[in-house]
Amino acid sequence: MKSITVAELAARENTPLIDVREADEFIGGHVPGAVNIPMSEIGSRLEELPAEAFDVICQLGGRSARVVEALEARGYDVTNVEGGTGEWIAQGREVQVPSA
Repeated sequence: MKSITVAELAARENTPLIDVREADEFIGGHVPGAVNIPMSEIGSRLEELPAEAFDVICQLGGRSARVVEALEARGYDVTNVEGGTGEWIAQGREVQVPSA
């Protein structure tokens, strides 16, 4: 499984990011530009995944690792973000929160 750190994620440009946390977690704050497709729904939403290489993030890195393994088995070019959104926030990086 390919993995990157939060610092490597921050340096990436033009690589789609899928956040597999549940919707309530996502709206609480997420990496700017991330698209929310919860782990619990990803199997039924495969058509929404990017055709090109993309990254997957969750809160700590466990759920995203499981999703990456499953998607790799289906032929996707996908990379896990180690440390997840929790590490992103811990490093003081910008967080996007939808306006009410």
